[in-house]
Amino acid sequence: MSVPVVLVAGLHGPARTAVVDRLLRERPGALAIHHDLCSITAGSLLRVVRDAGGEREQAVVRLAHGCVTCAVRLDLVPELLRLAGHAPLLIVDLWDSVEPRTVAEALDAEAADELRIAQVITALDAELTPVDVCRGEPLAEVGKPGAAGDRRYLAEVLVRQIEYATVLALPEVLPAPLPEADPENVALCRELLGHLAPLTPVVGPDERLPAIGEAGLCTFELAARVDPATAQLPPETATGEVETVIWRRTGPLHPERFFDAADTLAIESVRSRGRFWLANRPDRMLAWDAVAGVVTVEDAGPWLAALPEAAWELVAPVRRTAATLDWSAEHGDRVQHLVFTGAELDRDRIHALLDSCLMTPGESLAGIDDPFAPILDLKEAV
Repeated sequence: MSVPVVLVAGLHGPARTAVVDRLLRERPGALAIHHDLCSITAGSLLRVVRDAGGEREQAVVRLAHGCVTCAVRLDLVPELLRLAGHAPLLIVDLWDSVEPRTVAEALDAEAADELRIAQVITALDAELTPVDVCRGEPLAEVGKPGAAGDRRYLAEVLVRQIEYATVLALPEVLPAPLPEADPENVALCRELLGHLAPLTPVVGPDERLPAIGEAGLCTFELAARVDPATAQLPPETATGEVETVIWRRTGPLHPERFFDAADTLAIESVRSRGRFWLANRPDRMLAWDAVAGVVTVEDAGPWLAALPEAAWELVAPVRRTAATLDWSAEHGDRVQHLVFTGAELDRDRIHALLDSCLMTPGESLAGIDDPFAPILDLKEAV
């Protein structure tokens, strides 16, 4: 029988350690493995294996290429397989900026018969999360790169860790005799998480973690929860200090007007994401992803309406279901579905700005430049 593996991710190291410690205490015989990547840009890492009693092994590992992918493939997977015969549960204590999806899919691809992913927990510091989700600094500037040349941003990684997880944990990370976390900050963090990942359970310091089941998680299903074509986007709602606004239309966007509005839209909220289409690219689904003012636009593949009907059978059922929910007689599954989350959002302003970017009846694309071409066409060519 395969050994269950729990991935514990999170930028906040003390919170992550608190969750790992709790799992080790609650599951006798469990082992935790952690790779310290502080020196990964120099081609090495420190591997530590521990149990509830403390450290059992430590080793410096040299890598030909200093990156997270190499660390997972060349050291983490073999070590988990080695330890699988010695523990009823394996816990992977992921380093700060490691995104759990990368590790989950690597384990599924290389060791699915021996290891099963039981949970993906993202541990968060309730005091820091509402602040860090607004921070637009590159990881390299805050000393948390996952490789040489890592261009990701702190807030970008944090929201991906939150949105991919199956459990969100808010442990008590302040040791006595320091004061406890401010209840208002904890409440704000829970509120924010309820908007970013409304279907994911949030576990506080005095609450039980969900039980580890016999069946493993399907990484394809985990990916479908966050991938643009099938993402479980949050509904429109307003709570005490956080709001989520949805803009949903079916008509095409004018490429120039939408490009000109992109920077303004990126700073209208803390977090925004979704899928959209441009009048000059009617066959391509485009993904919008923005956090802390940093926006990314990517080609997410064809709309199903642009494919021959025979090709639909080659598409995953979850993708076909998502297309059916978006279907309109005029445009098929082509849709503008963007979601904005933040404080004190001006719904009317966001809607008015986006509505002004839509093509008007009878409007022609003749003579219009495509400012997205340098971004989208370059990525397609690489």
